[in-house]
Amino acid sequence: MAPEVSDIFARFDASKKQYLKTRTSEKKQEFGPHVVRLQEGVIPEYAKLTKYQEFCWRTIGRAVKLRAKPNPKLELGLLQAHMRMRQEEFVAYVWMTAILVFIIAAVVALTLGGVFIALLHINVAFVLIFSLLIVILPPVLAYMVLFSTPASKAKSRARDIDKRIGAVMSFISAMASADVNVDVIFKELSRQTIYGQIKSEAEWITRDTELLGIDILTAISKAAQRTPSSKFQEFLQGVVTTSTSGGQLKPYFLQKAEQYEKESKLDMKAQLESLGLMAESFVTVVVAFPLFLVVIMAIMAIVPGGGGSADTTIMLLWAVVLLMIPMSQFGFIFFIWNSTKEASV
Repeated sequence: MAPEVSDIFARFDASKKQYLKTRTSEKKQEFGPHVVRLQEGVIPEYAKLTKYQEFCWRTIGRAVKLRAKPNPKLELGLLQAHMRMRQEEFVAYVWMTAILVFIIAAVVALTLGGVFIALLHINVAFVLIFSLLIVILPPVLAYMVLFSTPASKAKSRARDIDKRIGAVMSFISAMASADVNVDVIFKELSRQTIYGQIKSEAEWITRDTELLGIDILTAISKAAQRTPSSKFQEFLQGVVTTSTSGGQLKPYFLQKAEQYEKESKLDMKAQLESLGLMAESFVTVVVAFPLFLVVIMAIMAIVPGGGGSADTTIMLLWAVVLLMIPMSQFGFIFFIWNSTKEASV
């Protein structure tokens, strides 16, 4: 007679078999657009163009589609700068702005040229060269400045991420020490406003996982491809590599926190050395040199035949006192303020 099997062990074997199987729905769902249920009270945020950008797109958008070539570098710059515009819309905005600046510059050049020739009787060749410069330079500068805006914003975001990444690693390692999952860590990181642009990167990762249904490793891999910071990109790629190779993330986070802390100390030391060099240059260029120059020019104005007329020397003195010294001081002040601002981020 066969021994009876306990009901408890039977249920345990059945449950074990269920856990070993992959759960699938009875109905096969096709991939594609689907309804996403948001929390109660959440309002979707739409990417909208300004009225001027809409005007540019409606005016020359069709011409941009026909004439403009695909520019992967510009598209990546817009993505890294978090500028919510398509490549075609941005190109239309730049082209239309350059055209309007060209029209305004042409009107100003014609008006000033007519005034110079009719009232001031200035040479026609000089007026023509002056008018050409007014017509050509402003639209070219506007085009170059606007086209470099995404790259400039991306570099600014990269600097902000690099300055805050040490504190962020401490936050992540602390969360990992409490055995918090990676997706929850980035979700909590997206709620911390003190971490600047890293908060925005974490928000995009959380958006990919919770709103778009992408798994966490794929979302982190996409974030590593679009982030403007090489340090943050290296960190995210390390997270994916460690997870896929079977390693543990907690020691990896602790190691990265220690590494970025040391790098932050070295960067701060280099920053202090550069500020010391700037202080010495300030004393030499802005304090000592103008003082000696003013004394020498004052002596030249007093002594007869000291290298030019007294009126010319006095005009040069006024230029040094009113232009050279204030501009050099404000230049050094702005540079030091900008350096200390980036260091304190």
